[in-house]
Order: sequence, then structure tokens, then C-alpha cells
Amino acid sequence: MATVRAFKGLRFTEKAGNISELVCPPYDIISEDERKQYIEKNPCNIIRLELPKDGTDPYAEAARVLEELKRQGKLAFDERPAFYIYEIEFKASGKKMTVSGLVARVGLEEFSKGVVLPHEQTLSKAKQDRFELMKAANCNFSQVYSLYLDGGKVSGLCKKQKERTPDAQAIDRDGLIHRLWAVTDRDFINEVEKSFEDKKLYIADGHHRYETALNYRDYLKQVGKHNENADYIMMFLADMEQEGLLVLPTHRIVKNLESFDRENLLRHCENSFDITRNLSKEDAEHRLKEAYSRKKAAFLLYTKSGYDLLVSKLSAVPENLLAGSESLRSLDVSILHSLVLEKIMGIDKENMAKQINLTYTRSEQEAAKAVDSGAAQCAFILNPTRVEEIKNVALDGEKMPQKSTYFYPKLITGLVMNGLE
Repeated sequence: MATVRAFKGLRFTEKAGNISELVCPPYDIISEDERKQYIEKNPCNIIRLELPKDGTDPYAEAARVLEELKRQGKLAFDERPAFYIYEIEFKASGKKMTVSGLVARVGLEEFSKGVVLPHEQTLSKAKQDRFELMKAANCNFSQVYSLYLDGGKVSGLCKKQKERTPDAQAIDRDGLIHRLWAVTDRDFINEVEKSFEDKKLYIADGHHRYETALNYRDYLKQVGKHNENADYIMMFLADMEQEGLLVLPTHRIVKNLESFDRENLLRHCENSFDITRNLSKEDAEHRLKEAYSRKKAAFLLYTKSGYDLLVSKLSAVPENLLAGSESLRSLDVSILHSLVLEKIMGIDKENMAKQINLTYTRSEQEAAKAVDSGAAQCAFILNPTRVEEIKNVALDGEKMPQKSTYFYPKLITGLVMNGLE
């Protein structure tokens, strides 16, 4: 089903400097001060291409910088098509871990065909920004993060290739180690391409970029500039069953409601939830993890009064409140959004999308700080979504609410790029 191909990657050369000073985190988690710091450290940093802010037309400036770096020999295409094995070494709960996968070109398919499957809703503003950048630069600077299932076959093939020294190694600002191997062996390429012919791909992170690539392909056809390279997008393909795959929760912060009363909220929740009130932070977090281990939909409500644990009495949101499959309706985040945020607190889907009364953070400390400072009225602390749940929702053709998943660690930008000219 999936069309996965080797390609001639566009990569920084030694002329550009140390690779650790040329890469950056995903554009949407970088502040303006951080963006400037990356450029000050090395003016060739990929941030000038991935998150352009300079000039009257930042997108045109990104295209100009891209061509300039090529002319200077600081960016160059590899001579032969390759699959790029990408591995990240990191620590979680004090334990050293790795997550790895393949960077490849993947044939664009409409979601309706069931080959590439989304799991999360997107925001139009972000898609417009990425579209304007693609239109100007004609290049994928970062990868879409996708998952697949194949019983470990491709991972086994990659393991043998990683026995040699990486072709590139970067250490990011958080001390994570990113390694890249360019594999041009024809037998390896053929075997990998064949392995994906009957596979589905599940988008983990990068829905905006994937949808933008579909729009860009169609745009090129309309203006008569289409070429076959625009039928593909650069992806990082990770085995869904590998140990290092880590999904972190994204917490909800509620602010600026006309009225908010903790007791009134909890009283309205009593029919649908078993509630344990006034817990210490340690006890609340322990009980939340315990509910996760028992596969119970649960979350914490945090207010200035402290923590309350809510464990759903229902196996799923009733169909009259949320249409869709049971895989979607049984998620913690669906139960929170439908039964609490929408039904009780009056924060509808449009409000959520515009982030009027609801914002998101992956930091429990940040959520608590917002409440303690008075900037927010309450916060909901969630358990992470399971990879299995992501797969089931995607297979059922559903989409989770925005910010339902946070895959960690994030892919770094700048190790390899995909030119579409």
C-alpha cells in the first residue's frame, strides 16, 4: 500500500560548520529569542529556512538563503539515493533509551484511501504558514513522524547498518544525541521498499505538514509546475512496537470563563465519574498512574484548592454526545472534552480550536503555575495516550481532539532535507 522510496538527501557539508550548530528543534516549539540565538551561533542554522522571520517577505528570504547555501557549497545533494537511518538517544525516568527509524520519501495519498492515516485534527493557520514556505522554497526541511507495524523486519535490517560509524551526529540543546546513517546499498533499498508495499502508515506528528504537502501538490498541478517529486513527502518511519517509542500527555488549562466554581463542577461530574477529593500532589499522581495501569479513563482536576481525581464510570462517551467509533469515544481526552469541557463547562469545539478558554501544555508544573498565579481557573492533568489507541482511532477513520498526543523525543530539523525541484 505505502510507496516508500530512497532519495538524494540535501545535507549540510563541512563548509557550513559543526552539525550540532546547524540543526534545531521543531519550529513550533522555538521562541523568538531562541531563534535569534541559533542564528547568532551559526548563521547557516536551518532555522533560517524552517522558521523565516526576516525581511518584508520571510518566505522569499528563506528561498534566497536556501539557494545561497547551495551556491556556497554549504548545502549539497547526496550523489546517490539513500535511506537515512535516524536514531535518537535520550533519557526517560533515569534510563538511557533510543528510538530509531528510517527517513524516506513517501508517496502522498489522500486520507480516504486508507494508506496514510491521521489521528488528530489540525489548525488551518499552521497549514497556511507551511504552504507559503513550501511554495517559496520547494523543499521539505523537516520530516513527518509516522508509525508502522511489520513485526520488526525493517528494524532488523537497519540494525545491521548501524554497526558502522554514523555519517552525522548532533547533540541538541537538551543533550540528546541524534545520529544519521546514509544507506545506499541497493539490496537494502530494494528490500525496504518491498517491505512497505503492504503496510499502512500512521501519522504520529506532522499532520499539518502532510496536509500541506497534499495542497502543494494540487497547487503545482493547477499552475502547470507539477513534477513527480511533489508526489512525495519526507517522513521518519518508526516501528510502532519498539521499546523506545514514548508518548507523553498534553494537559489542559482553562482560563477566562465568565464564572467558575470547583464545587459546582464536581457536583455536575458525580453522575459520570467516581471522584476522590482533596488529594496531595503525590497521592493524586500515584492514583492517576494506577488508573492508567488498570486502563481506566481518568484525569486530575487542579484548582487553588488542590487536586481531585475523576475516574470515568462510563466505558465511552455516549453516542448522542460524540459521534464516532468506540475507539475514539473511549479515550481519556474524548471523555474529558465531551463530558466535562463541552457539556458542563460550555467550551465548544470552535472555542477549543481557537484556544479562547482552553490552552495546552505538556508541563504539569506549567499548568499548576498558571492556576496558582491566577492566570487560569483550573487545569486538567492527563495520562498519556497509548500507541495502540492511536492506531485504533486511525484505523477507524477517526481523528482525536487537537493536542491529544506528544511524541518524545521530537525529531531534530536539519540532518537531512528533501528538495522537490
